[in-house]
Amino acid sequence: MDLFTHVLIAYLISYGIWGPSGLQYIAAGALAGGLPDADALFFPLAKRFPLLRHHGITHSITGVTIIAAGGTFLVPHLFAAVIGPSFAAGSPIYYFLAMEVGGLSHVFLDGFTHYAVPPLAPFSEWEFHLDADRAINFGTLALTAVCYVLMGEERGRVPVQFWEVTAWVLLAVYLGYLAVRGIGRFLAGRARKRGGFGGVIPTGNPLVFLLAEDGTSEGRTRLRYARYSVLRGTPDAPREIVLNRNAASTGPVTSAQEALERSYGPSLGLGWRLSDSYHFAEVRSGPGQFLVLWYSLEFTMFGRAVGVLARVDADSGRVSARSAWMAPARFAAGGPVPPARPGYSRLR
Repeated sequence: MDLFTHVLIAYLISYGIWGPSGLQYIAAGALAGGLPDADALFFPLAKRFPLLRHHGITHSITGVTIIAAGGTFLVPHLFAAVIGPSFAAGSPIYYFLAMEVGGLSHVFLDGFTHYAVPPLAPFSEWEFHLDADRAINFGTLALTAVCYVLMGEERGRVPVQFWEVTAWVLLAVYLGYLAVRGIGRFLAGRARKRGGFGGVIPTGNPLVFLLAEDGTSEGRTRLRYARYSVLRGTPDAPREIVLNRNAASTGPVTSAQEALERSYGPSLGLGWRLSDSYHFAEVRSGPGQFLVLWYSLEFTMFGRAVGVLARVDADSGRVSARSAWMAPARFAAGGPVPPARPGYSRLR
């Protein structure tokens, strides 16, 4: 989830706990709601110390508790210098609890998405992810922006009672959104089991999920996915690709199926985003060649997806592949594709 929404939700949860009489604790909780993402500063050290990676130790109960313990002594002095002496007054225990709650809300919200967090690190490598929401959801980001503007306009311009009502309403809105997403994920999970799919992928629409499967057995790879609507309660007819992993790797290519099989290995070798996520393909024929777009079902935005565009020469079977950020639906409908350029394609 984006940083701004993390801070806002931590702020609203803290308000729900301490109310308008505990502004210093609300501010501490909001600050702690964003601090786990400070692990981005450890990026140069992450390769040597994996616990310092993004979504590493700072996204665990241990990391949050360490941050809260340090913040108990540092944050009051920071608030006194930046906001005013009144924000330094209060119980150290409440400061600690506020920062613990704010930090844990961050961990839960990240785990609520399709990104994984290790809540028990460094004692366990178990990862928590519910796959109920997108990590970056422009719907919630837009709502968060509206909320910041609204609260900024109210500050110092309306009676405190109006601000209190606004805070409670916004808290209810976000909790309602999480409830809708959570219920949708539960129903999609049941549909996944009934349909024999392997995973659930959230989309930008909280009422629509993708059910996906990939697996290899007896030399064949099966890729399958279907759209599931919470309102309808049943998934659409699944789309499926079955690849013969023992198919010829040289010689002419005469069909779309052969183009899929010939381009699959080279395409997956171009980047982890495709190989480490559920993926699918669209294929179309052209003069003397086949065009194949292999794309991720998880790394998507505005109808476009992270993928690989492969050109398969019909006569020689040679594959040239390049990373692509394209709209699969537009590609399948015959939309334009980037031209092949020497020095940019990777040959296989």
